[in-house]
Order: sequence, then structure tokens, then C-alpha cells
Amino acid sequence: MDIKQAIVSRRSVKHYDPDHVMTEAEIEELMQYAILSPTAFNIQHWRFIQVEDKDKRQQIQDVSWGQTQVTEASLLLILCADLNAWEKQPERYWADAPEEVQGFLLPAIENYYANHHQGQRDECMRSSSIAAMNIMLMAKGMGYDSCPMDGFDFDQVAKIINLPHDHIITMMITVGKKKVDARPRAGQLPLNEVFFKNSF
Repeated sequence: MDIKQAIVSRRSVKHYDPDHVMTEAEIEELMQYAILSPTAFNIQHWRFIQVEDKDKRQQIQDVSWGQTQVTEASLLLILCADLNAWEKQPERYWADAPEEVQGFLLPAIENYYANHHQGQRDECMRSSSIAAMNIMLMAKGMGYDSCPMDGFDFDQVAKIINLPHDHIITMMITVGKKKVDARPRAGQLPLNEVFFKNSF
């Protein structure tokens, strides 16, 4: 599918065919493209949890205000991020770069993130959001629909998936074959109301 078509036709679908099953190969392909999304300093701090277990799915639905897309979708992904990825063997992120690049960037990573807790969290949110868009557009290109979700109890979902203490959940994404079309776009602001040049 053409990228323009994917952007225009991608909508947040809430109702899926519960009988449809994505193959392991499809999920693998989808996620291989997800991890090509950019991250600051290439620290790749996103983590993706595929929830297959039906009991866990039901538990998550229960703390998501009963939204049936959680259990009906072919794929439920919980997007998380490691707040401290910057200090966990950062040389891995630049292993294939020239020595002079490594010599510059590795100290720069530490200088930027050390004692900058808000910056750590902000980067997690930014990077996960970029990855989420990769996932949703790739899914559309593969013939699937999707929906980003933040309508759930983050603390409860963290317990269900045994989230490590130094990670955060950023959002969930459901992927599958739609059973009901998304509603028409509710109201798009004109470009000149949101796009400016040089300053407001």
C-alpha cells in the first residue's frame, strides 16, 4: 500500500473479528519494522509486550473500562520503555560505528541523561510514540487495522505484565481485522490553524 494511502486510510478501529488469527510470520514482520523507528542517541529503549494469554487479556480488558478490543483484536501490544536504557551497556547501541563516533557519543549519552529524570521519561514517550506510528502504518500496509490506547489503568496493567520497576508503560495498541468501520472523521482542523512559519 502506498504510504499516502496508509496515512489517509488508517483509522482507530475499536471492533475486531475475534476469530481472526495473525500468523507468527506476520507479527514478526510487523515488529521488525517497528524496531526501525528512531530513538535519541539510538538507545532503542522501547520494549514491546505481546499479550497472548487469554486470562491476561481478560484481566487487561477488566482494567480498560471493559473495552472489548483488548480481547477481540488479533494482537495486543503493550508499548513500554526502559527509563535507564541509556546506562545499560550503551556501547551496544554504537557497536558498528567508527571508534571516533563511539568516543564522542558514549560520553554524550551519559552527560545528557545522568540526573535528568524528566529527560529520560520524555525520551521514552517520544520514542514509543514514533514506534507506535510505525506499527500502525505498517499494520495498515499489511491489510490490518489498529488503535492506540491509553484508556486503561496503567498501574494495574503494569502488575499484570510484571513490569520492571525502571520501565514505564506508554500506551497499548490493538491490531486486527475490523468488524465495524471506524466512524467518519469527527472534525479536522484546517492546516492554517495548526501550521505556522517561524513563530506563532
